[in-house]
Amino acid sequence: MPGQGFKDVIRWPRPGYPVKKLQEKWAIEYGMPSTHAMVGVSIPFSVLYYTMDRYQYPVHLGTIIAILWCTLICVSRVYLGMHSVLDIAAGLLLSSGLLVVLIPIVDKLDGVLLTESYSPVLVITVSILVIVFHPNADKWTPTRGDTTMIVSVCAGILAGSWTNYQLGNMVASTQSPPYEIIWPSIELLGCTILRTILGFCGVLATRAIAKSVSYAFVCALLGKDKNELRNSEDSLDNKNKIIVELSYKYFTYGLIGFNTTYVFPNVFSLLKINRLTYYTEI
Repeated sequence: MPGQGFKDVIRWPRPGYPVKKLQEKWAIEYGMPSTHAMVGVSIPFSVLYYTMDRYQYPVHLGTIIAILWCTLICVSRVYLGMHSVLDIAAGLLLSSGLLVVLIPIVDKLDGVLLTESYSPVLVITVSILVIVFHPNADKWTPTRGDTTMIVSVCAGILAGSWTNYQLGNMVASTQSPPYEIIWPSIELLGCTILRTILGFCGVLATRAIAKSVSYAFVCALLGKDKNELRNSEDSLDNKNKIIVELSYKYFTYGLIGFNTTYVFPNVFSLLKINRLTYYTEI
């Protein structure tokens, strides 16, 4: 998320490598820093840090996987012509710096977001402010829309987790870590596949319905024809289209995050195909 904002502040263009860019839509946004490199550092090494003392597995193997994950993502961005080596280096440094600052406060923040009654209001307010005050670029790019999707999914997940906790669904495990990893049997593997299929269909249905309803609703509030607005040109001067795009993305992907965290797992519980340890992972 900070990397997305920095792109529109620094405004360094994508590298001019003589290759065919395979991602034409995102090729028009700025490239410094590489947010893929930031994700390539933050996700695998955060997972490693928070699971190494919680689950029983070889830490050295987890470290190797994290390094390979990060390396493959960074190299692929250069190969696709989307970033220069300097973009990648900046992303790695920025993400590493953010991890150093954020990791010490994450545990306390998680407790607040799960237990406090004002948590959903705080999450929604902060996420909306992040979108509203996102740095403005000098041209239209998909960066702000992508930021909205990221922020709204996070808000939906946090709201869903809070709902689970407040309703008593989430309880701490009675055992003490480190926990033994439960490798799937044939039965558990079948349930996993079924959950994946149903969950994927649920996400697609949520996206289709929420996007259609929210897009039409915001257009009606603005007094604009939705078909005309949808087919209009993408530009910074088209304020109505920007408002509609950000609004429907926030609602749609926030609802996807909420459904994925709260609604779908409860449906899986009713169908007796839920993951047994899902509600103890706090």
